[in-house]
Amino acid sequence: MKLYIKNMVCSRCKMVVKSELEKLGLHPVSVELGEVEIEESDIVNVKAAMLRNLHSLGFALIDDKKSKVIEKVKNLIIDLVHNKSNELSINLSVYLSQHILQDYSTISKLFAEVEGTTIEKYFILQKIEKIKELIMYDEMNLSEIAFMLNYSSVAHLSNQFKKVTGFSPSYYKSIKENKRMQIEDV
Repeated sequence: MKLYIKNMVCSRCKMVVKSELEKLGLHPVSVELGEVEIEESDIVNVKAAMLRNLHSLGFALIDDKKSKVIEKVKNLIIDLVHNKSNELSINLSVYLSQHILQDYSTISKLFAEVEGTTIEKYFILQKIEKIKELIMYDEMNLSEIAFMLNYSSVAHLSNQFKKVTGFSPSYYKSIKENKRMQIEDV
């Protein structure tokens, strides 16, 4: 049986969800971002406890088809930006269509309807959060960050960063109290 879980955005989330399911006596076969496959075909007797436990950890079970597609889009974008930066050169619409197996215009319209923003804006926000993270680590310069995140130039990265945050990357770096958002809050 497949379960679709909202707010699974990192490998730690996968470990936590797997652990919680195992505590309830369930047997996860695979755990991916937003999606868990378990051996059991019926969870009626543990569903209430599972919902309560997941909710207390900031997760939620997704039951409707629209929410599943939206969560899949978010998880694919988060994974692409935060874990697969070498694949950022791929066309986002093609990438999402191939993984969700739906026409991009359908996915895009649904995302905008439910989230109140476009997929492209969500993608940019994820990239900006990654830039903030990399700036805070201070291990890469802006040229390296721009290359890693597939920006055409440092100027393009800087302009987009300033448009979203109101700060230049260098000013952001100089601020002692950097305000990063949690991935699931973007």
